[in-house]
Amino acid sequence: MMTTRRSFLAVGGAAAVAATLAACSSQSGKGSGSAAGGITLWTHNGGNKEELDVVNSAVKDFNAANPDTQVTVKSFPQESYNDAIASAAVSGNLPDILDLDGPIMPNWAWAGYLSPLTISQDLQDKVIDSAKGVWNDKLYSVGPYDTSLCFLGRKSAFDQAGVAVPTIDKPWTKDEFMDALDKLSKLDGFEHAIDMSVWDTAEWWPYAYAPLLQSFGGDLIDRKTYGTAEGFLNSDKAVEWGTWFRSLFTSNYASQTPAKDGQDFLQGKVPLVYAGGWKVLKAQETFGEDEVLILPPVDFGAGAHVGGGSWQWGVSSSSKNAAAANKFIEFLMQDKYLVQYSDAIGTFPSIESATPKTKYYGEGKPLEPVYEIGKKYALLRPATPGYKVISSIFDKAARDIVSGSDVKSTLDQAVKDINADIKSNDGYKAK
Repeated sequence: MMTTRRSFLAVGGAAAVAATLAACSSQSGKGSGSAAGGITLWTHNGGNKEELDVVNSAVKDFNAANPDTQVTVKSFPQESYNDAIASAAVSGNLPDILDLDGPIMPNWAWAGYLSPLTISQDLQDKVIDSAKGVWNDKLYSVGPYDTSLCFLGRKSAFDQAGVAVPTIDKPWTKDEFMDALDKLSKLDGFEHAIDMSVWDTAEWWPYAYAPLLQSFGGDLIDRKTYGTAEGFLNSDKAVEWGTWFRSLFTSNYASQTPAKDGQDFLQGKVPLVYAGGWKVLKAQETFGEDEVLILPPVDFGAGAHVGGGSWQWGVSSSSKNAAAANKFIEFLMQDKYLVQYSDAIGTFPSIESATPKTKYYGEGKPLEPVYEIGKKYALLRPATPGYKVISSIFDKAARDIVSGSDVKSTLDQAVKDINADIKSNDGYKAK
């Protein structure tokens, strides 16, 4: 069985601001689409053959059906993709179609990279909310898939420790979760009770840990105005989250230096891991399907949450062939290709009608719980152009807390930094 990975965006705060400001001066330009009616498409999948193969398959079929509107694909390694987009925006040479990580869409729309989509209303209505990029009441992007975070547990360890298994409809409470960690920590043969996956980098930290903050009752920013983080990221509930998060490591329930890529779980060193649905197939392959528990997020008091929103497709503001670009995106969003995506990389389709046709999703299939968790508990990251900077600042703050920094002062500083960025960009008002 093939395993997959979630693609995450890595942009530092200073770099993000610089890229944004540079992009603001490039609202117009020659664009990179062919004057003869061709379409250029850029993707971050240069190092991900399985996902790129799906894109190329759709392009081949589209080109065969539309001989006068040929799509040309250019793929980049994920590490260099966002820099390539920023450089192209500055030079006025953006492609007609580009992909983007969902939470970055508002920034790119605000900076002038994107034009609103003109895809059919029927398609818009079919796509799940977490796979739609909406900012300023306009749709700028749609994605062919999404995925979900979850906990993966060893059934034999749960049975031995006497830990009750939570259900999707009745997740653990905070007390139940901590009781489970305490019982699992006392089992022989394991180094820790849980791997919280703090080995991962970039967008993982906001994607994975901000939903826990939100479950405590805090948040990254005021989602009504997007004008301040004061009273949200440094609220009493946020401090409670940070104190709890740090305690996982000081209590030795979790390691600050786990092996990369969930290997501690796969090698039997921990009985529980906080991971993405893309890790499930490998775990089932290693231990057997019946041995791997797929568990929902914890309700820490303000509801259970997981991050939502993955890679999506949009049309650049400088495209000379926007109508054709939108036509291709509609073509790509057919069930046929959504199923190919799912089977290749383990994500679930963004249109429900495609789900039962996949290998791993749908009733009774190995990843059905991942889909149900995502559908029930997904919470989008803040839909603001400032998210790039918010993400970077939260990443640093969370890492500092895990490393032992004072929780309240760390969150207070994060709030100051976020608010300073909002102010310096005039509140990220629509242009």
